[in-house]
Amino acid sequence: MKTIRLREGKERSLLRRHPWIFDSAIARGGADAGETVKVESSGGQFLAWASFSPSSKIRARAWSFDESQRIDAAFLNALIERAIRTRTCFDIRSDGLRLIHGESDGLPGLIVDRYADTLVAQFLAAGVERWKDVIADALLRATGLTLLYERSDAQVRALEGLPEATGWLRGIRTGGAPAPPTEITIREHDWRLTLDIDTGHKTGFYLDQRDSRQRFAEHARHRRFPRVLNCYCYTGGFTVAALAGGAGHVTSIDSSGPALERARANVALNGFDASRTTFMDADVNASMRAFIEAGQTFDAIILDPPKFAPTAAHAERAARAYKDINRLAFKLLVPGGELFTYSCSGGISADLFHKIVASAGIDAGVEGCISERLQGAPDHPMTIHFPEGEYLKGLVVVKKPA
Repeated sequence: MKTIRLREGKERSLLRRHPWIFDSAIARGGADAGETVKVESSGGQFLAWASFSPSSKIRARAWSFDESQRIDAAFLNALIERAIRTRTCFDIRSDGLRLIHGESDGLPGLIVDRYADTLVAQFLAAGVERWKDVIADALLRATGLTLLYERSDAQVRALEGLPEATGWLRGIRTGGAPAPPTEITIREHDWRLTLDIDTGHKTGFYLDQRDSRQRFAEHARHRRFPRVLNCYCYTGGFTVAALAGGAGHVTSIDSSGPALERARANVALNGFDASRTTFMDADVNASMRAFIEAGQTFDAIILDPPKFAPTAAHAERAARAYKDINRLAFKLLVPGGELFTYSCSGGISADLFHKIVASAGIDAGVEGCISERLQGAPDHPMTIHFPEGEYLKGLVVVKKPA
């Protein structure tokens, strides 16, 4: 077993069971990509078993802090079974859910989502890549499913020195039989949504916003919003939620034509009148400015933008972008209207996001009350040892009447 030894004082985070070991913390030692190494303090004290990644700034990721633990197929099987059992503790009203959430489930770099009878996995670190076949078999055994699609095409793979990889890992039959379809329909709360696991964002859909979509539907049901604006609408999850809640009309904006086509299809799939919707293939900022110039207003606005700040190094530039779209949204809201605003950037903390939204309100010349704080659905857990797992944060802000 190969060993890496840390520099003096660099063991503190591991003693708190944080799973990441950065390259600057290592005094000596190394291994092949994905190989399990023993991690020791500068004084030779055992700290963890970890997977080694020679190309990444995160040079190693801890598997276990138990010196007696063997990192083998049985270990991985047990972690996968435990993660899936954990999901049974949550009230998830959908057949689309996250089964494995990386470090939060003790499997650094592994993301697994279930869409109906199909699993979709992302292998985003060298350690899980090395154990890919073992993990694939364990997932099928633990779920009783037969279909597993790989979406290891995230940019972070390049930081690990790994090429992109997509396609069916399990479930393809021999003899020239056609491949299973990649377009899937899932049930979420009281509605249905279609997605494509081959071309959709992430693993195909944003499952982390499941509870927020339901919460918006509840607000719409209570407030009966006449006019809703859904910015960065993607395939229309919030649009469907708004219509399900009784919103009068929903304007949905995205810069992806294919995503908008699927959003229209999702509206039709749930039996809603298309005349209650407007879909715009356009830039969100430019569209909101045009609405302001035209004197148009909305009773509720959803801001669910893409990741502006993947790391803290991008936070300053991202803060300006978040502030701009929230300032425009405040200007478009009627007095008493509600803003559902989100950041999925890991580099933007919940505290910083609050300050950004507050600053946007000041610049817009409005006052707002935060009525709720929102986060990712519970199948995307944040553990006490890994606060970086809290990447999605949201605020519901009510614009005070004049």
